[in-house]
Amino acid sequence: MTIDEIIDFVEGLDGTLVVRPEAGDGSPEISWGDAFFYYAPDGVVPQATQPFATIVTKNYPGDETSRLDRPGAFRVNVAVGKETFTDRTGHAPGEPAGGDPGATDVVIAHPVYGSAAWLAVVNPGPRTDEAVRQLLRHACDLARARYERRRRAG
Repeated sequence: MTIDEIIDFVEGLDGTLVVRPEAGDGSPEISWGDAFFYYAPDGVVPQATQPFATIVTKNYPGDETSRLDRPGAFRVNVAVGKETFTDRTGHAPGEPAGGDPGATDVVIAHPVYGSAAWLAVVNPGPRTDEAVRQLLRHACDLARARYERRRRAG
């Protein structure tokens, strides 16, 4: 899967907004080239919520173990909730994950945000293509449900 294929897939999910920071738009330089996925049926970035998934194309401070400084490396990060996280990893969020955070085409606990039930895949490929799509759909559904709850509580 390429970054553009992932973005096209997410854009096809109902109510999603894809934000791609770039030079000149007021976003921090470190975020340029990355992508942030929100459930935002009104097309406006929500002010009080995190994205349900992201794509990062470089190492961030304190998050170097995925080795995204390799040519062509990127990582898809998905907020999947405790149940799906536990089903996919075999352990609860916050428990030691083990494994190589830089391994490619493998679903892993996010090396920094695993404790918040985020999963990650470095350079998704044939082994994880369908899993990444399922996880993104699920994360979007969770974000939609949170949006609807907030709207009803209004």
